[in-house]
Amino acid sequence: MKNSLKRSDTALTYDDVLLQPQYSEIRSRGAIDIGSDLGRGLRIELPILSSPMDTITGGHMAATAASLGGAGIIHRYNTIEQQVLEVVSSYEFSTEDNLILGAAIGVTGDYADRASALISAGVDFLCVDVAHGHHILMKEALEHLRSLTDDMHIMAGNVATLSGVNDLADWGADSVRCNIGGGSICSTRVQTGHGLPGLQTIFECSKTDREVAIIADGGIRNSGDIVKALAAGADAIMCGSLLAGTAETPGRVFEGPDGAKYKSYRGMASKEAQVNWRGKYSSYEGVATQVPFRGSVRDILEDIERGLRSGFSYSGASSLRELQHKAKFIRQTTAGLGESRTHINTRKW
Repeated sequence: MKNSLKRSDTALTYDDVLLQPQYSEIRSRGAIDIGSDLGRGLRIELPILSSPMDTITGGHMAATAASLGGAGIIHRYNTIEQQVLEVVSSYEFSTEDNLILGAAIGVTGDYADRASALISAGVDFLCVDVAHGHHILMKEALEHLRSLTDDMHIMAGNVATLSGVNDLADWGADSVRCNIGGGSICSTRVQTGHGLPGLQTIFECSKTDREVAIIADGGIRNSGDIVKALAAGADAIMCGSLLAGTAETPGRVFEGPDGAKYKSYRGMASKEAQVNWRGKYSSYEGVATQVPFRGSVRDILEDIERGLRSGFSYSGASSLRELQHKAKFIRQTTAGLGESRTHINTRKW
């Protein structure tokens, strides 16, 4: 048995830390540049990517996220023809001429044909989307894809280690999704015992010396968590639960037993999702649920953007790189966490 654990080893996540406020000369939060360059010419003005899940990103979500400066990654859990139609439909949902659109592919089966069809359909980047990305199948897929196109930005993941980031970059990835098992409907850590808390993953993966962008993926619940992820070294974040239940997500709105409106939300490694898209399931590492209907995602993303601009200003940062340079993390206790949240309703008068 190999045991490298030391007494001092501590893996932190978002609730374990705060950012210490800094002196600021920011006169207008509107002047802050929260955009991010992800490599090979791909830039987003809002560092948020919608996750390639079949209850999160189809054409409507991708178009709306892109129209607000972010980007959506259209899921791959359908036929090539259906996914291409989702790409085409993105332009029908928006009047913007310069939408940044991504689409997901796998590492086996029709992935190469799917990639070629998506490139022809006009996507701006591909996302090689598997649960455990530090794998020989990922190596083979990235090397093959890179032989097909030298211009296309390729995102890949997921990984949770510095060596994983370095290898995927060496195999051809321009950006890497970092985190395993931290999503709100993911049970990988419980099922397999493997993973690393979300913020610690970013601390580790951002140590890379490769020219590769770091995408914080999973465990992010609010704009404050996004600011922490970016300050820790991420170039952008990917989210599912933050956007779940909105009008732009795929699927219908339905009425629950309580009379309230809901939409479905499920992990792509859940039993239900696997049976739906491939007719069977193996090991399942996620759950399916329903979430309250939340109206338009536009309102949510605009509120997050305001939170990001405010967060940058508290560190006196006018850009992402300045935030990463100036940010000072501090540990907080459980009592500090409680104090950080609104607590008027828990007070004894």
